[in-house]
Amino acid sequence: MFKTLIGLALILVSTLAQADRIRDLTSVQGVRENSLIGYGLVVGLDGTGDQTTQTPFTTQSLNNMLSQLGITVPAGTNMQLKNVAAVMVTAQFPAFARQGQTIDVVVSSMGNAKSLRGGTLLMTPLKGVDSQVYALAQGNILVGGAGASAGGSSVQVNQLNGGRITGGATIERELPTQFGAGNTINLQLNQDDFTMAQQIADTINRRSGFGNATALDARTVQVRAPQGGSGQVRLLADIQNLEVGGVPQDAKVIINSRTGSVVMNREVTLDTCAVAQGNLSVTVNRQAQVSQPDTPFGGGQTVVTPQTQIDLRQSGGSLQSVRESANLNNVVRALNALGATPMELMSILQSMQSAGCLRAKVEIV
Repeated sequence: MFKTLIGLALILVSTLAQADRIRDLTSVQGVRENSLIGYGLVVGLDGTGDQTTQTPFTTQSLNNMLSQLGITVPAGTNMQLKNVAAVMVTAQFPAFARQGQTIDVVVSSMGNAKSLRGGTLLMTPLKGVDSQVYALAQGNILVGGAGASAGGSSVQVNQLNGGRITGGATIERELPTQFGAGNTINLQLNQDDFTMAQQIADTINRRSGFGNATALDARTVQVRAPQGGSGQVRLLADIQNLEVGGVPQDAKVIINSRTGSVVMNREVTLDTCAVAQGNLSVTVNRQAQVSQPDTPFGGGQTVVTPQTQIDLRQSGGSLQSVRESANLNNVVRALNALGATPMELMSILQSMQSAGCLRAKVEIV
C-alpha cells in the first residue's frame, strides 16, 4: 500500500557562514505599526446578509445610521434586511503615515451573513487603542478566491465572510512620534542573542563616523546619533546596510504537533544513546577515529576525527546502518525510510532529549 509521510516533512536549515545586513537582523525601536479597529455596515449584498431575527444589532445599527441622515424609522417596524451585514473593520496604521494617505482594510462579518461578495462598506471610523478616530474606511469589498466552476461542478476555494478593500481607508489623524527627539537610537534584534548583539555593535564601531554603539542586552543595541530627524535618517540609512558576519545558531529542533513537521538546523548533533519505540530501535554509537602518519618520522600529525555509527532496526526488517557525522538529519532520514509515523518520530526525539543525548533545544508548537 502506497503510504506518504507528508507529516515527516524535514526542513534542514543551513547555517553556513554568511553575512547578513543589519536591517535584516534588527528593527528600530519606536518605528512600528499600530492596529486600528471599527464597526460598520456592508450593503448591496445579493440576499446573503444578516438574518435580522438572529442579529438584532444589525437593525439597531441601521436605524442609528438612518437617523443621522435625517430618516426616521417608525417604532415597531420589522425590517427584513437580507442585503445588509454588520462587520468589523481592521487595519494597520504604518509608522510615519501622514494625513490623506490611504491604507488597506480587512472586513469581516460578525453576524450570520452567508457572503460579503459584491457588498459595499459604508463610511466606518477606525479607532486606535486610545479610542481616537485615526482613519475613515469605505469602499467596495473584494472577496478573493470566491469559487470556480468547471464542467458543471463548483469548487469553493475560500470562505466568503471576509474580504479586503485596497486603499479603503483614508488617514485623518497622524500619530505623534518621538523619532529624532533624542540623541540615541535603539536597534532591537529580531531574536535575543548576546553574541549577535555584540557583533552588531562592533560592526558599527569599526566604521568611522557612525558614532558609538553599545550592546545593552541580548535584544538591544544602542547607537549614539545626531539629534534631529534628518540626521538620524542618514545614520540609519548607512548603518542598516552594514553586513554582519554569520554567528552560529543555537542547536534547535522545532516539532509541529499538528502537522507532524520537524524543523532543525545544522548545529544539532547526537551523543551515544539507544532508543526503542514500538517496533523501531535506534542505536547511536559515537567513536573517535585516529589517523596517524605512515611513518614515525614522516613529520605528520595524529588526527582524531569523531565518527558516529547510527543503527536503525525495525521488527521483522533488516538493519540499516549509517556511518557519518553525529547529525540528527541522518536519523530522521533513516526513520522516514523505515516508514516511521510522525508520532513515532516525535516520541523518539523527545526520548533522546530526555536522555540527554540530543544536543539541542526541543520546542513543540
